[in-house]
Amino acid sequence: MSGSSSPTGTPTVPGPADGGTTGEPPATPTTSLGAGTASSGSAVPAARRRCHTSELRASVGANRPGAGQANFAIVLTNVSTRTCTVSGFPGMAFVNGAGEAVTPDPERATGEEQRTVTLTPGAGAWSALTYANPAITGVTTVTPAALLLTPPDETASISVRWTGGEVSNTGKASVPRVSPLRPGDGA
Repeated sequence: MSGSSSPTGTPTVPGPADGGTTGEPPATPTTSLGAGTASSGSAVPAARRRCHTSELRASVGANRPGAGQANFAIVLTNVSTRTCTVSGFPGMAFVNGAGEAVTPDPERATGEEQRTVTLTPGAGAWSALTYANPAITGVTTVTPAALLLTPPDETASISVRWTGGEVSNTGKASVPRVSPLRPGDGA
């Protein structure tokens, strides 16, 4: 398990004073949180029912490496009491302890369908975060303190402690790529 957190308007990264935890019970993408459902249409426009940052919890699953790739599930879970929707890509930034970006922004995967995912209370939507192992590509790296996640169509971010190790800070190789959100928890 890499970490989870609740929304924040400003980046906060766990520090030594709190032992590096967020103060919330950890959540993992392998826990059954309830699966969201994908839809192509709705009686109420998604913009009026979309999930807001304050209604979501974010978590990062453990690395599931394969063929020289790092693979993480980035999960947004509806912690509100209403049903809401997410659609498209979450915003992501790897940051240091001061909340400053330490890598180029992850690229968006191309050729993948963007769907509207309906999240009932407790349900999750996930995005795949993948990149080539920096040790294989030989690029310079940095170990971020946190991953800032911004839900689609929102401006406030959620800070999640990053325990996934080094990532490329060059933008030339091993560039992280993120997929559109899909129903479920990435398990």
